[in-house]
Amino acid sequence: MPRPFRSAAFALLLAAALPLPAGAQLPPQSQAAAQTNRIVAVINGEVVSRADIVGRARLFALNAGIAVAPEVLDRLTPQVTRLLIDERLRLQEVQRRRIPVADGDVAEAVKELEQRNNLPEGALSQQLRQVGVQPRVLYDQIRTQIGWARLLRQQLGPTAVPSDAEVQETIRAAAARTGQPEYLLSEIFVPLDDPRNEAEVNRFTEEVIRQLRAGIPFPVAATQFSQSQTALQGGDLGWTRKEDLDPAVAAIAERMPPGAISNAIKVPGGYQIIALRQKRESGRDLATLISVRQAYFPFAGTLDPNNPTQQQRDQVEKAQRLAANARSCDAVEAAARTAGGGDRAADPGQIRLETVNPPPLRAMLAGLAPGKPSQPILMPDGVLVMMVCSREQRNLAELTPDQAKQQMLRDRIELLSRQLQRDLRRRAVIEMRN
Repeated sequence: MPRPFRSAAFALLLAAALPLPAGAQLPPQSQAAAQTNRIVAVINGEVVSRADIVGRARLFALNAGIAVAPEVLDRLTPQVTRLLIDERLRLQEVQRRRIPVADGDVAEAVKELEQRNNLPEGALSQQLRQVGVQPRVLYDQIRTQIGWARLLRQQLGPTAVPSDAEVQETIRAAAARTGQPEYLLSEIFVPLDDPRNEAEVNRFTEEVIRQLRAGIPFPVAATQFSQSQTALQGGDLGWTRKEDLDPAVAAIAERMPPGAISNAIKVPGGYQIIALRQKRESGRDLATLISVRQAYFPFAGTLDPNNPTQQQRDQVEKAQRLAANARSCDAVEAAARTAGGGDRAADPGQIRLETVNPPPLRAMLAGLAPGKPSQPILMPDGVLVMMVCSREQRNLAELTPDQAKQQMLRDRIELLSRQLQRDLRRRAVIEMRN
């Protein structure tokens, strides 16, 4: 099954399993509890309470590592309410169509989150409770995203997968645009279905932008607040040409420096916030890709170069023997398994040489012939031996058939998702309570 559907269960880019950073605070539970059972909205007979809204705001704060003061919560409340209403509509539609989302599916997603954050099983729920977030807040969000992705898959059917002829035409068109600018973008899409809510939506987007510029990771904000399907990938739009963007967005992206975050941009159906990560010329992104193996010999304490301990001398001697005798990447990997290097992986995966830091390490790897071990690299906490296993030049901007297919499928999914969401709101009976 194509990646957008397969990843839906696990693509919440949450740090929810991580401890809250120092200095970050959540709203005092006494403040939230005062009105915890107050009904804020009734959607087709189902209730969204003040507790639901506070729970989602707390989850956002936990992910972002920020303080959510009462005034910030007040600014977020209207759009968080809308977000929960839309999620409730999605879940109701999933249930109406009898699309199964078993507890086991949610549990598997939670397990994946725990594994990503090196937590034992069950620790995520415990940590959420410790900061005043009921686990069901996260579980409900995961359940809705899994179900909605399955609904879209069902609606699109097998005909949604681009044909080979369509893929080849997309690749030919991309080749014809070689040399034109491309932008690596992330987005947050905030819908505006009713012009009467425009001031409210503007206030919300201003608050999100303020938090982003204060340092909140863009994927966290996109996962929590964007109502585009790219929210499942933390708002990632991938490499995009200006012709594929709304003209207003393209005009902003052309003028933005890498690393910048835009103001809210009015687009059909709502507002878009974009982050520009990189720029390049279409079809031109030559890179040196290397695979390496490394063996790390840790020190028991921080190295004093003028007074090394016996354990540190022994570790350096082991690294020197490996550097003198290793003749293959398998030998370095075998040494890594016995060296006790902790979290430092023997195989860090494919690396783009141009992005390696610090520069002296990049220069060393650039000059190292494949199959030849490096000299021991001395660090304060250990000594490292590396070997380049393979090196190749590749044009990373060249569109592959799989990338073209995923891009076309993503666009079709997004279009269908927005259409279905508008239809659900149009048909829904929504009663707002003051």
